[in-house]
Order: sequence, then C-alpha cells, then structure tokens
Amino acid sequence: MDRRKSLAVFGLALLSFAAASSSALAKEQVPASKKKRVFVIGAGLAGLATARELQRHGHDVVVLEARDRIGGRIWTSTKWPDMPLDFGATWIHGMKGNPLTGLADDIRADRVATKYERSITYNTSGQALAKAEGERLDALTKQVFGALKNAHDRSADISIRQAIEPLMRQFDESSEAYRFINFALSASVEQEYSGSAAQLSASWYDSAKEFGGGDVFFAQGFRVVTEFLAKGLNIQFDQAVREVQWRQSPVRVVTQKSEFVADHVVVTLPLGVLQARSVRFTPELPKAKQNAIAKLGMGVLNKCYLRFPEAFWPADVDWLEYIPARHGEWTEWVSFKRSANAPILLGFNAADRGRAIEQMSDVQIVASAMQTLKTIFGAEIPSPIDYQLTRWASDPFALGSYSFNRVGSTPTMRKDLAAAMGTAVSFAGEATEDNHFGTAHGAYMSGLRAARNILAM
Repeated sequence: MDRRKSLAVFGLALLSFAAASSSALAKEQVPASKKKRVFVIGAGLAGLATARELQRHGHDVVVLEARDRIGGRIWTSTKWPDMPLDFGATWIHGMKGNPLTGLADDIRADRVATKYERSITYNTSGQALAKAEGERLDALTKQVFGALKNAHDRSADISIRQAIEPLMRQFDESSEAYRFINFALSASVEQEYSGSAAQLSASWYDSAKEFGGGDVFFAQGFRVVTEFLAKGLNIQFDQAVREVQWRQSPVRVVTQKSEFVADHVVVTLPLGVLQARSVRFTPELPKAKQNAIAKLGMGVLNKCYLRFPEAFWPADVDWLEYIPARHGEWTEWVSFKRSANAPILLGFNAADRGRAIEQMSDVQIVASAMQTLKTIFGAEIPSPIDYQLTRWASDPFALGSYSFNRVGSTPTMRKDLAAAMGTAVSFAGEATEDNHFGTAHGAYMSGLRAARNILAM
C-alpha cells in the first residue's frame, strides 16, 4: 500500500455539509410541494448516505439493493466472532478533516490505529533487507517515481509500465534490481490504486487528493458505519435493477421481479457494473457519460485472511512486505497481532495478480500464500487454522474493487460520470469523485453531494 501522504484538503462547503449530515441535529423539512419520491439504486456507502440525507429532509426514499445485505463493497465478515474482518474497505485513510472521522465520532465507533512506519521488508530469499539492500531499493524507487514525474509532463498519456520501461531495460529480468523495481510498482502503485501498471495512466494515476493524519480501522468492522446509515431506511433486497427509463416522468425502474416509479433516481452502481452494461438505460446515457464509463478503469484488490494458532512473526509490526521473484505475488501483508492482539495475517493481491488468483481454488490460494510465509519464516511454521478470501472481480454486483485512472482517461471524466441527467437521475459512488476516487470517504462524500444537489432542485 502507498503510504498515503497528506496532499490536500477538500472544499469546505462539502465538508461542512458532511459534518452537519453526521450530526444528530434536525433540519428544516422540505415543503410538501417539493417532497419527492426518490429511488436509490444500491445500498453501498454512497447509496446509504444519499438515502439517509434525503429522508432526513422529508423526502420519500426507497433503496433498491441487488444483494441480501447492505454495504456493497463494504462488507464485514463475522465468521470469527472475536475478530470482525472487512472484505472490502477497511481503513479510514487520513483522519484529519475526513468526513468519516466525524461520522465515526458521532456513533462512538471504536477505532484501532495502524502505522506504515511499523514495517519490515523481506528480500526474495526471505531475509529482512540489509542496510545496503534497503538503500538500493530506496534509490531505485526514487528513479521509478522520477520517471513517472517526467511522464506526467508529457503531452501524450502513456501507461506507468511504458514510462518506466527505459529504466527496466537497464537490468536483467532475473536481477535484484529488476525485482526491486517491480516491488516498487506493486507495493506503492498497484496495491494503492488497484490497476495494473500496464493500464494506469502515468499522467493521472495519482490525481486523487488525500487527508492528513494516520490510518485507523474499526474494531467492529466498517459495518458500524453502514448499519448506522441504514437505520430507519426503506431498503428492498434482492432487487437487481435491469433498466432505468429516465426520459419520462415519472422515472421508471425495472428490476428482475418488480417495477417502480419515482420522481428522481440516484444511481450508485459500481463502475464495473456500468461497464458491463448489465443495467440498461432508456434512452441511452449521454455520450460524455458513456465515454467516461468506457475509459475509466475498474481495478482489483483481493484479500486473504489467515488465522494461526499463534503468531510466529514479529509482534511489534503492522506491515510485512515481501519482494517476490514474480511481479505482484504477496508483496503486502498486514499483521493484526500488535493492533488487535489476534494471530491473523492479511495478504493482498492487486491488479493482474488479483484477477489471476480468482481462477484458483481456495486451497491453491492458501497454499500460495503459505509458500511465501514459509520462505520468510521457515518451513516449520504452523498451518492456518482457518482462512477467509475475497473475489471482487467475480462478484456480479461489483465486478472489481474500486476505480482507477486508466491510460486515456482524465479526472474530468469523473465529473461527466457524476453529472445529473436533468431533474430525473443523479449519480454517486467512488468512481464519480474526481478528488477522492477509490476510497470509502469518497463514496460517502459522493452520496452527500448527490443529496445536496437534489435538495437544491
């Protein structure tokens, strides 16, 4: 994972709106003449934020959810009762000024801090990097990002892989330097933005803004947020939307088993679902919106939780990094021993590798993970007593983890994706956020933005 340095603070107007929305203070209700019947497609973080805010202002809101649960790409597993685990979003990234921090404070959610500074990096042989190796890795990483900075200034967009190709050609593919460069790409780029280095735009991959402060995860899982937002909402499950007939009044929404009419519809479908065209819009979406959907990228970040009888790794670290022989294989691990006193490791696979493991069986994935852990900690380490895995690219209601800026796309396209279609349809979701895409707080903020725009109509 990228170390998420603080880059910027979002606009004060929206943050003020978010802070007010997370408070318990009542607001003036909309006049009866302006009361709308609004259908929100999707009970993820964006959809729940939109629905709660509109209902709080007196609108008649119904949420249509294809699954049998709330949360969307926020999904807390309770398989291990003593340790709820998040399959999707886990952390509040950057606590200072982050609207999710205010929301978490309001609901008094217990949070646990992790620090990237508490980390150890292991070489391909499984040894902690020696001083000289660490210095060489740092030097090569600086060259990688130097090449990306130069590519950013080019008039023509190219992929990150193309941008660093001249650097990589200097080294044999079996060399330590070549592995170091691939590790830098995997750990600092692909694991962060979820897209392949061959697809990520060298000009725009890192255009998101970030909040300052450290990272925290919820002791009881991210579900505490979605469950709070969902309280009192009319959520209809097992309603997979097939069509939105939007250039008519009222707007008609067709699911696999029902039809609904509304004054306004809010679409919070993930970018992957929009790209799959599994939901038809009649008439078709505006060209600018179709273009944005086609050109933005939907990435993958899959998780593998392994629970052991006891911790055999250093107890005082949060992050374990590994430089594999093959690009992207188990480069990043999180330990929950120090932060939660649990003998659990979380391994990540992103981008191309993240998609590839979805074709493997559970047994094969766990065996692959254990091969890496045995390389680092020895062949005698215990086997896991249980595991939990994700396959986000195969989930028909997600088709990926979160969006990224693909070669040929620009941040402006996210504004096109977010644009309302008259007074009939609004769009929300992390992919519609040009400043905070790919994050839970971006999804939340997009939902508040959609609600604010509807309230202003």
